[in-house]
Amino acid sequence: MKRSRINEIMSAAGDMIHEFGFTLPPFAYWTPEEFKARKDDARHVIDARCGWDITDYGAGRYDEMGLFLFTLRNGLLADLQRGGGMCYAEKLLISRQDQLSPMHTHALKAEDIINRGGATLVVELFGSDDNGNFAEEKGGTVWLDGIRHEYRPGEKLRLAPGESVTLRPGDWHAFWGEGGDVLIGEVSTVNDDETDNIFREPIGRFANVEEDEAPKHLLVSDYRSWLG
Repeated sequence: MKRSRINEIMSAAGDMIHEFGFTLPPFAYWTPEEFKARKDDARHVIDARCGWDITDYGAGRYDEMGLFLFTLRNGLLADLQRGGGMCYAEKLLISRQDQLSPMHTHALKAEDIINRGGATLVVELFGSDDNGNFAEEKGGTVWLDGIRHEYRPGEKLRLAPGESVTLRPGDWHAFWGEGGDVLIGEVSTVNDDETDNIFREPIGRFANVEEDEAPKHLLVSDYRSWLG
């Protein structure tokens, strides 16, 4: 993705988030230079990879297959592994109309996916085989606003604003906006986007960035190269 396109998406996403009454934390608006100057104080933000995340899954077709995310808060895997401390994460996502977030699951993360506003959020579900692999013929169990729901393989949940689904490891899922764009909340156990996204198809998690202009704000995938 071109950096200029990423900058445009950031601006549009910020407008939509504000439209629905959410305000991002102050570090969201730091310039790259401010982030460099404050990187010691912001060490947890960097280590936990909080912040802007815009991906086309390395496919170069963001409008058809992509996702906007902002990680608001995140714990560390070490806390989760020892069973204490900051074992949770929270994100805001934007799924554009008919923009696919492709079929995937997580080995560790359980998550609530919440329609925070906009159009309908479609979540397509499949279960796993005994080894956790995608199983086209299997369904499973999720919770819709806390109510148990047995899903059929390939079932498409349609979540209106305010509705949510709880997914556990092994629930394979894809999602997109239907009838318009959707602001999504995600509340989960510790989030590790580098190792805990298991895609059905061999795709990447992060975008390959073409630096055609300076970044407006850093992406989480920029931290290693920009901040060390």
